[in-house]
Amino acid sequence: MGLLAAACGSKDSENYTPKPKGYPRFDLPATQYTLLEPTHPYQFEYNKVARILPDTFARSEPDWIFINYPAYHASVQLTYKPVNNNISRLRAMLEDSYKLAARHNIKAYAIEEKKVRLKSGLEASIIDLSGDVPSQVQFITTDSTRHFLRGALYFNTATENDSLQPVIQYIRKDIIHLLNTLKWRK
Repeated sequence: MGLLAAACGSKDSENYTPKPKGYPRFDLPATQYTLLEPTHPYQFEYNKVARILPDTFARSEPDWIFINYPAYHASVQLTYKPVNNNISRLRAMLEDSYKLAARHNIKAYAIEEKKVRLKSGLEASIIDLSGDVPSQVQFITTDSTRHFLRGALYFNTATENDSLQPVIQYIRKDIIHLLNTLKWRK
């Protein structure tokens, strides 16, 4: 009994401070880019830490792919569609893209769209979503006559988005690089 009383009254227990909840640590490597193999109607540079995987969902189309970041349980899903010089088809694809982004309104506390001019002279819309949303970054770009590309970043993890912020920003830079090196193939 005497030992138990002495243990409970030790100096360590008097100076105990509760520790804050831990956050995952991410070691983000320097970016090195490589060129996507010329098997799709588009080509770009992507980060060497990522793997290119085919989109295997039931409704996927031949030129849909994932840029998978296995170390971070993240993927950028790319969906490509030909425009076929059809303005109403392009409008429908743009409308669908904005509807997909708007579905996050339930959990998003902010949705910010930015138009950026790419090195190729084309424009892209980058949509940043804040809050507990499944996709934190989305983008759309088109040449308005032949090609349409949409991308969305997804994480396959239950980690809170605020804890993922360093990885989100890391992959967002990769998305900007992808867009700036994007070339449409004939």
